[in-house]
Amino acid sequence: MTTEGTLPLALVTGGSTGIGQHLVGALARAGFAVAFSYRSSSGPADAMVAALIGEGHAVLAVRGDVGVRQDVDAFIEKAVEWAGCAPTLLVNNAGIQTWSPLLDLPEERWDEVIRTNLKGCFLHTQNVGRRMADSGLGGAIVNIGSGCNKLAFPNLVDYTASKGGIEQFTKSAAVELGQYGITVNCIAPGAIATERTAKEAPDYAADWSMITPLGRVGTPEDLVGPLLFFAGPAARFVTGQTLWVDGGVFTRAAWPYGG
Repeated sequence: MTTEGTLPLALVTGGSTGIGQHLVGALARAGFAVAFSYRSSSGPADAMVAALIGEGHAVLAVRGDVGVRQDVDAFIEKAVEWAGCAPTLLVNNAGIQTWSPLLDLPEERWDEVIRTNLKGCFLHTQNVGRRMADSGLGGAIVNIGSGCNKLAFPNLVDYTASKGGIEQFTKSAAVELGQYGITVNCIAPGAIATERTAKEAPDYAADWSMITPLGRVGTPEDLVGPLLFFAGPAARFVTGQTLWVDGGVFTRAAWPYGG
């Protein structure tokens, strides 16, 4: 299928499951031709593509590893050829976690998390940034961060390092790419209820709701509005920013007196 340049092209990494699949669907329904990458089983990706095409949307899935340059370049090239235009939006969403204390963390797990989360963000931003600059039309890049952009999460040293790096990378990229009309921003979710987070604790939603000022756990749909804002004309003069979509949980201070 080709859209022959009739729709703006959005790229989403890690788009077949979790938060990514919701962002892909939202962008498709907002009028983008959406190409997304995935690394695991093709089943969820194929099912989502079939469902969205059935709704009349333009969606492409490409299998590959976000931390391998050859895979990244192949994904973006296939997407551009399919859509017939340069990307106008990139969403760096792909991410993995390792649960381990610092002193027990294997080097290979550190490397895998940093390669996927941080290097993957760099590789896609560099490739897409060049294409956006060459097109003369600019564009928007949105990186998905985390509460550990600013706080140290226990037993997540590699994940925390990668997400903190993404926030600083967002700022650096925004400064360098602004001259080309490219905005770069970060969305930092709080506790979001997905199939993956449900496995972290038996009462994940209840546990996080108790400490979240808005009194509930977040959902992937809570991230859609902020993404569409950063992707649209209302945010054309907003760059280098991190938007916390966390119900206030990471604004709330640890306080020994209650209340």
